[in-house]
Amino acid sequence: MLASAHMRFIYVLAQRALLVCVLVLLTAVVLPLPVAQAAQARLEVEVTPRSAALRKNIEAHIGSLGERDAAALQRYRRTAEAQARRAAEALGYYQPEISSQVIDEDPPRLRIEVLRGEPVRLRNVDIRIEGPAAQQEQFRLPDEPQLAPGKRLDHGRYEAAKRSIQTQASRFGYFDGRFQRQSLLIDPQAGYADIELVFKSGERYRLGESLFYGESLLDLDLLQRMQPFAAGSAYDAELIAEFYQALQSSGYFSTVRIDAEPSSALERVIPVKVELGLREPRSFGVGVGFSTDVGPRGRADWTRHWANSQGHSYGAEMELSAPRQNVGLWYEVPGKKPLTDKLRLAGGYQNEEIADTDSRSRLLRLGPEWHSLRPSGWQRVLSLKWQREDYRFGDDNGLSTLLLPGVSYSWLESDNRIDPSRGYRLMFEVQAAKEGLLSDTDLIHATASAKGLITLWERHRLLGRAQVGGTVSDYESVPPSLRFFAGGDQSVRGYDYQSLSPRNAQDERIGGRYMVAGSLEYQYSVAEKWRIAAFVDQGNAFRDFEMPDLKTGVGVGLRWVSPVGPLRLDLANGLDDDGGIRLHFSMGPEL
Repeated sequence: MLASAHMRFIYVLAQRALLVCVLVLLTAVVLPLPVAQAAQARLEVEVTPRSAALRKNIEAHIGSLGERDAAALQRYRRTAEAQARRAAEALGYYQPEISSQVIDEDPPRLRIEVLRGEPVRLRNVDIRIEGPAAQQEQFRLPDEPQLAPGKRLDHGRYEAAKRSIQTQASRFGYFDGRFQRQSLLIDPQAGYADIELVFKSGERYRLGESLFYGESLLDLDLLQRMQPFAAGSAYDAELIAEFYQALQSSGYFSTVRIDAEPSSALERVIPVKVELGLREPRSFGVGVGFSTDVGPRGRADWTRHWANSQGHSYGAEMELSAPRQNVGLWYEVPGKKPLTDKLRLAGGYQNEEIADTDSRSRLLRLGPEWHSLRPSGWQRVLSLKWQREDYRFGDDNGLSTLLLPGVSYSWLESDNRIDPSRGYRLMFEVQAAKEGLLSDTDLIHATASAKGLITLWERHRLLGRAQVGGTVSDYESVPPSLRFFAGGDQSVRGYDYQSLSPRNAQDERIGGRYMVAGSLEYQYSVAEKWRIAAFVDQGNAFRDFEMPDLKTGVGVGLRWVSPVGPLRLDLANGLDDDGGIRLHFSMGPEL
């Protein structure tokens, strides 16, 4: 009996298992079958006389019709007409004639026809600021030409004018400001409207003392030197944003939070609460790259971001490639304006193969640099560099010792740091040495460069570049690091790196006393991140300035805008003696 019950249990279990298998098979067969999708109903809007703005506004108000069929559209069309009327009124058309019809096709269509009629026009427009804000030059009335007598009423522009005033009040610290009067009176029958907006600003709030919290080993004086305002300054939200950016970009902190809420003000003075979290004190970086000038290259750097409470930092860096190897150490002391001013003590050693020949240079360089941002906007660097260079040009050997005080100025104007659409960069540098003052020769070395970029009609870009340099000294005593070479990715394309240079009796490139190079390039954007280019480069390095023999290269290229800057691939043809068809690859910002 137990055996029989056991057999029945197994039989029932087998039946259920078979049923499950059948259901699974049916599901596998049925699910992949395509399901017919209902077509999206279409909306057509016709405005007479034509008005693209009104048509788009009606389409935006009605929105998508979804998968409605013709019957559903019939029930919906009165609602759509009401939405179209609201859209017309928003643009000042208060007496439109609106009709609709449903066209039973596949897919079905809802057609809205609008005879817009005459718009309501502005008659009296009174927009003004009262109180202290009226005396502030930066606080401006909304710059809206369409909010003037005789212009068509546009509710969007009216609301935008109110927002503009309120936004400025919030930015400049008029937190007690209110609209004393705000009215929009409309007479659709007469066809006119009157606007009155009167904003009473109240007193302007001020910024109080900055209170620093959280994890920070840095001196209060250093933190306050990053602050772009003094206690008691008139409130400006841009100053708070600048302060945040200064702390964030200082390199000391991993987290920055600034709280300057008007609700915490006492007698219209807002305390500035700053919460800081220190970053890890040390970092190590390794990178690899490639350019046709030097081939594959590797780079490594180690940085101690803050060594003491005064914010001093130091580090080491190294770069290796086939023609050039260098290693350097540096120590930085922040200045009065820590983000732009600093004293940098640097030393380094570089071993370089010159112009892809047996010529070599071994350079040891030490000295301080004083970096500062001038009130005019120029970045200035004063330097005092001592260098000792052991070099060989073919069979000629030399040893140069120079103490070089110098000054450089640079200016960058750009609308984007990584991929600008317009801007320019200027750079000038002069160094000098005097025989007997830790130098074995008299020397003046100067360089200047300019780059410019402009974008026309969104897709067309023009880039220009000019470089000049010269050395005043006994030519034979000038070491390779202060001689000039041309050719390569950043100079004259179509020629090898450092291949444009005067030669000695053994036909070896020995560098020039002077250098001139220039480039003109056209780029066309074919897609969001892709551009094609055509260019012409010209330049040379030479020993005598009389009638320089300039070399020319022309070519085409491809640009891809990566997150770290444009990658450039160029095919260039050098048109003169040392030229030929060459491929150039480089990367980095255009300016």
